[in-house]
Amino acid sequence: MITRRAAAAGLATLLAPIAARDASAEELKVASGGDSLSVLRYAAAGSQQRPAVVALHGARGIEIRPRAYERYADALTAKGIDTYFLRYMTAADMAALTSTSHEIREAYETTRYDGWADMVAATVTSVLGRPDCSGRVGLLGFSLGSYIAAEAAARDSRVTALAVLYGGMPKAMATKVKHLPPLIALHGEADKNVPISEGRQLVALGKSVGAETEFVPYPGKAHGFDFSETDPMTPDAIDRVTRFFQAKLVA
Repeated sequence: MITRRAAAAGLATLLAPIAARDASAEELKVASGGDSLSVLRYAAAGSQQRPAVVALHGARGIEIRPRAYERYADALTAKGIDTYFLRYMTAADMAALTSTSHEIREAYETTRYDGWADMVAATVTSVLGRPDCSGRVGLLGFSLGSYIAAEAAARDSRVTALAVLYGGMPKAMATKVKHLPPLIALHGEADKNVPISEGRQLVALGKSVGAETEFVPYPGKAHGFDFSETDPMTPDAIDRVTRFFQAKLVA
């Protein structure tokens, strides 16, 4: 389903400490099953209760391009939305996903989507239990993280909104979906890692269960186009995602 290049190099750094962006970045721990997950929290200004977005990185981890992810946190917190980056991969996940075989990686992912979605659910529970949370939580996924976010949103009615970048719904879950929250999907038309058809299918699935949906194709853009420092579509993607969550999460 997902082709990744240089995965071994990126995954090798996945468990390295995350450098805090500034005083508003806080590292938290969330328990899920037998795992203790690291979550980096970026807080919006103010003492009032605020909505939140839980963000799920791609398979190469946060450290491979930390500033690319932080740009989303900057934009969301500027609009009063707390942002939580969940590091969902365990040591076993890293070992499996460093395989040079696409078939092995894809087969492994298929066995892990349910467990990863459980991790997201545990994180949502933790966020909703915070006194600074307004009770509205969205999910934001990138690549592999988009698949996890989509499954988690389908399983968890507490999720208020879903944004996916160059991703889709795990095939095993697609036939079981009976609910999805409002969703937006952004996808480059020249994506060779995750075909744009995956994003279109997710949107069609959302429509089939009555969800409000929006699909945004980017002509000529490849996988991860929004990580570029110079592409004019980078701020466009960040702005669209931010406005979507602002509309769906902020009362």
